[in-house]
Amino acid sequence: MPVEWQGWAMIGRRGIGGLGFGGFGAGASAAASPGGGVCLPKVGDRRSSAELGRRVVADALAAVDESAARAALGEAEWRAGYPRHFRELLERGASDPARAAAIASEGLASVHHHLQWRDPATEPEGDDERGSAREVPLAQRPTTCATRLEAATVHGNGEPERILSIPYAGRRLFGDELRAQLDLWVLAGVVEPDAADAVRRVMANPQWLSLPGRTAVVLGAASQIGPLRPLLRWGADVAALDLPGPQVWAPLLADVRGYAGRLTVPVVDERQGAAAAGEGGLADHAGADLVRDLPAVATWLEELTGDLVLGAYAYADGAQHVRVAAAVDDLTYRLLQRADRQVALAFLATPTDVFAVPDEARVAAWAAFERRDVDEGGGLLGRLGPVARGLGRGRLLVRHYDTYDPAGGAPPINDSIVTQQGPNYLLAKRIQRWRAYEARQQGHLVSFSVAPPTRTRSVLKNRALAAAYAGAHRFGVEVFEPATSSTLMAALLVHDLYAGGPAPATPWQAEAAHAVHGGLWRTPVEPRSALTLAALAGLLARP
Repeated sequence: MPVEWQGWAMIGRRGIGGLGFGGFGAGASAAASPGGGVCLPKVGDRRSSAELGRRVVADALAAVDESAARAALGEAEWRAGYPRHFRELLERGASDPARAAAIASEGLASVHHHLQWRDPATEPEGDDERGSAREVPLAQRPTTCATRLEAATVHGNGEPERILSIPYAGRRLFGDELRAQLDLWVLAGVVEPDAADAVRRVMANPQWLSLPGRTAVVLGAASQIGPLRPLLRWGADVAALDLPGPQVWAPLLADVRGYAGRLTVPVVDERQGAAAAGEGGLADHAGADLVRDLPAVATWLEELTGDLVLGAYAYADGAQHVRVAAAVDDLTYRLLQRADRQVALAFLATPTDVFAVPDEARVAAWAAFERRDVDEGGGLLGRLGPVARGLGRGRLLVRHYDTYDPAGGAPPINDSIVTQQGPNYLLAKRIQRWRAYEARQQGHLVSFSVAPPTRTRSVLKNRALAAAYAGAHRFGVEVFEPATSSTLMAALLVHDLYAGGPAPATPWQAEAAHAVHGGLWRTPVEPRSALTLAALAGLLARP
């Protein structure tokens, strides 16, 4: 039976654990998880994320186009050439459900075949062949392990927020002010109209905010744009998974007391005694490493009862992000096999990816390009556009969707890939897109929304990206603060859970629904063609 102390409860043998870094921005710093758990495949005497990316993308493309698959597998400079192959993945299945399903299925199968599971107890990894002999494909990982997870539960003392409010520009907007801001975002091309409509519907149904009848499992609790804090303010039950360490848990646990919801956090049972010393010690002993403790986390999730919302918000730097994404997908797949409860999935797509978009976005972008090109007073683009395009030999400030043929019948393609983020980031996010599409096709409830560019810690630590974000407004792109993004995207999650997600006719429409892209879909120029000038404008604007 539970043991109570100082407002906390230890719940025996039903622990949770996880790993969380901020979605598009870190909460916790990435743990190395060296060698053990979910591992990259070996290529000779090293582990190569580039070779993994080639193989997975090629396997996915091979389901629909052998020549495109060979081109991906033969890409010599993967870290520079990856964007065109990820674009191929989209274009080959954007309008054809059968082809999209084949790409997603083969891509996910390749991930779980090529990524390996290595028992962490076998470390340190040797340099001989015996090291790889101890590994099996992730799809064949063991389902049991010695680690068991307990859980500590914190009950907030606050009153639940019963109306939707969104922090913005130093204020909390609700009611008519929030409706007016939604109208302004739509007018500025920052959010798609259906996203604003969804938020308005949540405003009209505030009883949805506390997630009645569901528990939200947040994989990546410290994510700066994840929904943990909004959901707790609204009175929801949340199970939070993240890395061990007080830098992760102390801020979360300190805030929970003032919220209305209930937060459950993981504690490995060997640390239970120390945690039971009092609530002050829990931050030092909560958490688990999802990459290494995957079987333990999976066991806990499979033992949970009731309807769940499994939210993927974990982020890490470099190749670690692929390992994290694969671990989350392993959990997701196995949990969806259970028939004894409803499991909804939640994903936030990065805006710096490639998407097929509504033609209305292309029309708006072309109209904005023409207005700014002829108006010398139209800001940086109006004054420098023709000169920059000349000096850049056609590579700077290119008209958005410049090669699109409106008579062709295919949807316009927005390519906002930022090559500085690298192929590992895009592969990790593509794993989520594939799982979202496959789960939706299987009849599961899925919330999938493009989130806006956000000033998160992981973005701002990259000087080039930080400068580009500072100058993005010059090109019609709004970069959001984390609290705004978090609450806005949590509201869209609530909408999809209770009003129902979209039932689009084509795969691309499923991914484009309720997009809050910050203007990247409707900016007058191709985003990558403006990145250098945006960064320069941002640097010049700094005091």
